[in-house]
Amino acid sequence: MATVIVNARKRGHEREGLARVATGTIELASQGNADVIGITDEVAEAIRQTGLSDGTVTVFVPGATGAVTTLEHEPGVVHDVQELLDTITPPDRDYLHNVNLGDGNGHSHVRAGLLGPSLTVPFVDGRLTLGRYQSIVFCDFDTRPRQRSIVVQVMGV
Repeated sequence: MATVIVNARKRGHEREGLARVATGTIELASQGNADVIGITDEVAEAIRQTGLSDGTVTVFVPGATGAVTTLEHEPGVVHDVQELLDTITPPDRDYLHNVNLGDGNGHSHVRAGLLGPSLTVPFVDGRLTLGRYQSIVFCDFDTRPRQRSIVVQVMGV
């Protein structure tokens, strides 16, 4: 078992105050079919609008065919992720979901389940603690273009 020692005072990042929660949305249009859309700037703006300095932000995708994750949001990585998903969850495979509902997006549900609907990122001094090349991205795996509403909940002091 690992021992974790937290000493926020030593690092100068301790904040005291009444915790607050603010919830909003990011509205966007996607093309579907494994569309990967960077939303880091929108999440950072949501934090800025709250006036909170330290805490966590949770990004959540309502629905069963979307996901959120982090990656280096550049065309090569996006292509590689899309290609990997086509390999492990090909659209043309037989999915029982398609048999049951006839909507042809069984692979979309499996892909969304693999990546997951939410992500939580700490922020300090009003800034996301992402790595240098790390971006927050929304992935739309449905088979058609859609309007999406992504929930952003900021909690902190």
